[in-house]
Amino acid sequence: MSHIGFFICANHRILDLAGPLGAFEEANVFVDRDPYRLTVISEKGGTVVGSAGVSIATRSFRDMAFDTVIFIGGDIQAFQNPDVIAAAKDLAARTARVASVCTGAFLLAETGFLDGRRATTHWRLAPDLQQRYPSLRVEADRIFISDDKFWTSAGISAGIDLALALIETDRGPEIARTVARELVVPYRRSGGQSQFSAMSQMEPESDRIRMALAFARDHLVEPLPIERLAEAARLSVRQFGRAFRRQTGETPARAVERLRVEAACVRLRNGSEPIEQIAKAIGFADPERMRRAFVKLHGHPPQAIRRAGRQESAV
Repeated sequence: MSHIGFFICANHRILDLAGPLGAFEEANVFVDRDPYRLTVISEKGGTVVGSAGVSIATRSFRDMAFDTVIFIGGDIQAFQNPDVIAAAKDLAARTARVASVCTGAFLLAETGFLDGRRATTHWRLAPDLQQRYPSLRVEADRIFISDDKFWTSAGISAGIDLALALIETDRGPEIARTVARELVVPYRRSGGQSQFSAMSQMEPESDRIRMALAFARDHLVEPLPIERLAEAARLSVRQFGRAFRRQTGETPARAVERLRVEAACVRLRNGSEPIEQIAKAIGFADPERMRRAFVKLHGHPPQAIRRAGRQESAV
């Protein structure tokens, strides 16, 4: 039996707990033997009230052994409590696998065990995590990250992706796939997948600009000058250029570049196509232009994305 402890503090986020807890609970339905044992724990035990006012009964972590401990996200201020930090250090030191959901990474970082490691959290709080703990290598644009025995994940629904990845590691892909179907969630967003797409980042107000972006996404391999995008939006070039920049904060050319880089990332992580072939397939004139776009948007070249994808697949 694999014993999983879900460590919560005051003002925890209920979905950060319920998502992964529900995934492991569902897995038990399909595990023939040695099901997961699931225990919600806290520093002192007893009732812990979350940010939504929901009370959760917990047990004290003391004198309990776990195969996996998951630190649940919530109010970062609660993670500054010395007793809570001491409990987290104790658990992380003696548990074979340690994970966090959303802001739970801040508590895990307090233990010092993430120093020098890759980690992620909710994209909005990633800069704060990096600033507070400069020895971490925070990757803001990841669903989840595994570095040795330490797993960190992004916000809320990413806790389910994390749980599915852990279930796959423990029980194999078929059980994880079955759990995903039962939960009616995708099987499964890879750890390297972006927390948010280029389309959602730009969030234009008008249907016409959204039409142009959708057209661009569906025709990346083709030349996409502003004239063609304006035609898709049914606006004059001048009207389109002004409206696009006002609503997205980007020029049309920069937006197309973002969409192409995003499409390339998926192919780099999930396949073995030569980089030159990927560049051609998504509309970059040559691999060097794609490399420059990657460095500008991500700070590293396409080869780094591919290496990270292979590392995640090997976990």
